[in-house]
Amino acid sequence: MFVLSKILSFITQPLAWVALALGLGVFLQTFGPQPWARLGRRLCWVALGLLLLQGWQPLPQFGIRQLESRYPVPQNLDLKKFEGVVVLGGALESAYVWQAPDLNGRPQAQLNSAAERMTTPISLLKAHPNLKLVFTGGEGLILTSGRTESELAQIFYQDMGLMDLPQADQRLYFEAASRNTHENAVLSAQLPGIDITKPWLLVTSAFHMPRSMAVFQKAGWNVTPFAVDFRAGSRTPWTAYSLNGGANDWEILLHEWIGTVYYAWTDKS
Repeated sequence: MFVLSKILSFITQPLAWVALALGLGVFLQTFGPQPWARLGRRLCWVALGLLLLQGWQPLPQFGIRQLESRYPVPQNLDLKKFEGVVVLGGALESAYVWQAPDLNGRPQAQLNSAAERMTTPISLLKAHPNLKLVFTGGEGLILTSGRTESELAQIFYQDMGLMDLPQADQRLYFEAASRNTHENAVLSAQLPGIDITKPWLLVTSAFHMPRSMAVFQKAGWNVTPFAVDFRAGSRTPWTAYSLNGGANDWEILLHEWIGTVYYAWTDKS
């Protein structure tokens, strides 16, 4: 099922729709009889329309904003009451990108646009010695790239000084087998020393929080959302236009919509 989900992930990529419409249109014009050739020309125009439309960002960002507004950042939290922080993977580049060495000879940490997932817990753990950290993330690729995201996270947090905190071996936990949000929740709950009935902060991107909360609560976790990595803000200018940015926004939105429906259908949320 995991492999199938990755193969079908093209559904969430608007550029794939453009390529499909354009490819089919060119094929019908080249090899089809006259009625089909006319359909092919129309498909080429549809492909152009889709390409231009997906760059208009107010539309997909409106949908992303609805996801992000579900769980605003909580205010005035008493962090002494929490057992720790659960950090979902997805903010680290794949291992094959980690090439250049740092000053200690280790690969430099390579963060992507969701970097706040990784950076936010650092100050929390340094300021609150009662908090534990559970990082959950294996490798979400069909073909492995050599290191899990959990292994890369350990390198990053070593560089950030978390491994040098008092009793770090009793405060830092890394789960390295999960490949999706459901496995994040289930496999992290199986880590020795982790009590999911105690209150935990759940850290992930704001657009991903609604699906994550539903999955973790279904798995029995007592979690409070701590959303980071907001993408849509309070409003989007009507003139905001970017082919690259719009395609990325649509991919985020469709991925969350489809994932939410799938998890609800399979009783995982």
